[in-house]
Amino acid sequence: METGTQIKISKEDARHFLLKKHGLIGSPIFNGKKGIMDFIHQVGCIQFDPIDACGKNADLVLQSRIEGYQKEWLYELLYEERQLIDHFDKNMAIYPIEDWGYFTWIREHFASRHEEKSEIKEVESQIKSYLNENDFACSKDFDLDEKVSWYWSDTRLSRAALESLYYRGELLIHHKRGTIKYYGLIEKWMPSDVLSANPPHLTIDDYYVWAVLRRIRAVGMLWNGPSDAWLGIHKFKAGNRKNAFEMLVKTNQIVPIEVDGIKEPLYIDTFDIPLIESVLTSPKESAVVTNSMKNRLEFIAPLDNLIWDRKLISAIFDFEYKWEIYTPEVQRKYGYYVLPLLYGSQFVGRVEIVKNKKLNRMEVLNIWYEQGFKPKGEFKKAFRKKIKSFAKFNGFNEIMFEGF
Repeated sequence: METGTQIKISKEDARHFLLKKHGLIGSPIFNGKKGIMDFIHQVGCIQFDPIDACGKNADLVLQSRIEGYQKEWLYELLYEERQLIDHFDKNMAIYPIEDWGYFTWIREHFASRHEEKSEIKEVESQIKSYLNENDFACSKDFDLDEKVSWYWSDTRLSRAALESLYYRGELLIHHKRGTIKYYGLIEKWMPSDVLSANPPHLTIDDYYVWAVLRRIRAVGMLWNGPSDAWLGIHKFKAGNRKNAFEMLVKTNQIVPIEVDGIKEPLYIDTFDIPLIESVLTSPKESAVVTNSMKNRLEFIAPLDNLIWDRKLISAIFDFEYKWEIYTPEVQRKYGYYVLPLLYGSQFVGRVEIVKNKKLNRMEVLNIWYEQGFKPKGEFKKAFRKKIKSFAKFNGFNEIMFEGF
């Protein structure tokens, strides 16, 4: 298939393309710590969220793709080997450290926003001086208890000052102990070649072209329209998006595809044309209704790259998903922290799982199945196997589960 050829596929083909791209169907294609790096290089970043009902979002993304995934692997890549860094991309995210220069615009934005914070400016030199003499520090290491107005609420001056310096790229997270962040000076811990490299974008328009391509790669396919997949791109508007798509098509970096039943064209990375071709010519995984042993079962993270665009998932997979964590309890349809259930090539339901630290066990609170799906024998076997590995991933041996 040559570049420029109109590609037409069915929804089933689109599902298989996305799942193969993400390593979520068939045998796992990402393995160990190398697999973490391979996957993150492919998608650009994974979204970070600190809430830990049954694992934090970044860990949940990786456990669904990497067999035997251990949380320590990601920690080591972030804070010991420093191949990854946690900072802003799609909101707060984890990305390869060599991509640091691409986000100069975002760091400059934070610097300009914090310029007016006089109380923070007054203590910056004190914090930097301390970190010159010490490798790291947390907010409790400074006697700066004055309350200041910050993003979500008033907070201690020491915390606001550390976060301000971090957002602006003058500090990085050196390590974490539980929920406590320890910061270090960026020049001490960032590889010198990364820190000294010139910013790769000369103009904001160049940045937008790069960012749109990055997000298309992150999801697998996207349309040129409003989407949560664009969140975090600096001052990004509809006109910027339209121009970026036009440039990417013109330079043959992306190609449009037509999916049966979807009016708007979708776009994929030109390098993924061979994957589309392989999907069109290879036998599909067994349909879910057969309950074949070949069907793989995964719990999908609420902020997983695959489902960044919920409208796209609805259009392609006929699956409606809303993360109800910020929905008032009385208005929730399902639960506080609910994971989509991916079985074979379909989303067949959702599950609510929590860590009960008091009783030292994993608890399956609820399972809701999609209309028309009946959990038969092979699905039940797959679920029992998955919940055991999921409990182990979270550090538990005991599971409370009365579903079947």
